[in-house]
Amino acid sequence: MSETIQLERKTKETSIQLSLNINGKQGVRIDTGLPFFDHMLNQLATHAGWDLNLRSVGDLEVDDHHLIEDVAICLGQAFNQAWRQQGKIVRYGQRLLPMDASLLMVAVDVCGRAYAITDLPFTREMLGGIGTEMWKHFFYTFAINSAITLHIKTEYFDNNHHLVEASFKGLAFALRDALQVSERENSTKGML
Repeated sequence: MSETIQLERKTKETSIQLSLNINGKQGVRIDTGLPFFDHMLNQLATHAGWDLNLRSVGDLEVDDHHLIEDVAICLGQAFNQAWRQQGKIVRYGQRLLPMDASLLMVAVDVCGRAYAITDLPFTREMLGGIGTEMWKHFFYTFAINSAITLHIKTEYFDNNHHLVEASFKGLAFALRDALQVSERENSTKGML
């Protein structure tokens, strides 16, 4: 079972302190300075069953890019360390997630090979004070730093907010399923 991972990242653009336990009791405290981002990270941590404490500050007067990217880097690195401590895991997880008139499929392979494809066809440039292109960038950066394969496919949607929220919830449930303890090694190589 994974222990609590603690990371800190300080650059000229951001300062992030994070602790993550993927076998938590859903103790979630998040403050990024971007309320909508906090809301999405809360969805991820809560539905994945994590304890996540995250505090960050960044140069939001410039834009949202540096902060969201650096949070994704830190969260991905912490998740990478955590899943590798988990022992034998199911490895694969997927979720078809409805949210009102939106339907998304999220699939993951927690395997040590980083890849991400995200189909998020936004119809607005901004959402919750954040550029919508940042959501694809968040998922890509998280997957690369987590060393997981991530696919997000939009079947259809009615609302940009629901599109983002269903993505985060779908990722949470897919990761939760993939991290279930397995009786056997789930690779013909003998290791992930």
